[in-house]
Amino acid sequence: MTKVAIITGATRGIGRSIAIQLSHVGYIIVVNGTNQLLIDDVLHQIHRMGGQAWGYCGNVGDAVKVSTMIDSVIAKYGRIDVLIHNAGNLHDQQCLHMTDEQWHSVINVHLNGAYYCIQRALSHMQKTGGDILLMTSTAGLLGSIGQVNYSASKAGILGMVWTLAAELKRNRIRVNGISPAALTDMTRPIIEHMQEKCKSRNEPFPDYWKLGESDDIARFVVTLLSQQDADLTGEIFGVNGSMVTRWQKPEPVFVDNSLDSFFANWRHEKGKK
Repeated sequence: MTKVAIITGATRGIGRSIAIQLSHVGYIIVVNGTNQLLIDDVLHQIHRMGGQAWGYCGNVGDAVKVSTMIDSVIAKYGRIDVLIHNAGNLHDQQCLHMTDEQWHSVINVHLNGAYYCIQRALSHMQKTGGDILLMTSTAGLLGSIGQVNYSASKAGILGMVWTLAAELKRNRIRVNGISPAALTDMTRPIIEHMQEKCKSRNEPFPDYWKLGESDDIARFVVTLLSQQDADLTGEIFGVNGSMVTRWQKPEPVFVDNSLDSFFANWRHEKGKK
């Protein structure tokens, strides 16, 4: 039976690369985006290469549109085997100056969109098992100045991965997160800004800003989905070019229960007197 993969935000960058590469290995692809012309372009490329694909235009931050998308996929194909939530947006701003609209827009697409897609797809995925992949970010893992909305949404994705991996394992559904580092439409302005900044200061360009390509992320996704191990779930993978890292869950560090000792230890660890 041919597997069906829904990919949100599949018209550009990482999502587009994943859609095309998964179609090459035989998946039926559901291309989601908010621009019908861009959806049609991806569909044309997949069809031209002999693959199967269908498009749905709708913002995943809209629960009604997500419900319609899932219902349409089931009506057309009868199954959902893979759900990849890749859709994203940015409205960067220091918290003091961030508007409610900027906050809600990013939370709706990244976090609410993940929930809507997963919740609506689960009743169908439980029948066959499958994979859910969610895109997180180092902004969610480490924080990122000027991105409190984005960081909060991506940190929320971590909680989803760890919770749902445990919750859905009995249904043979694996849930993993990917923190991608790739040059895309979203990241290019940031990279170009950093390049100019380093150039003006006559400083070397930091290695951590040297990003791989969208196709590198897609190749990792194809390989990850091909693994048969049911225990390969609840993981957060960082992917930058050919380099793959595995992020660990936070773990508590137990210290002296005395409050004076606690803060004295903290100052010592931070190199403070």
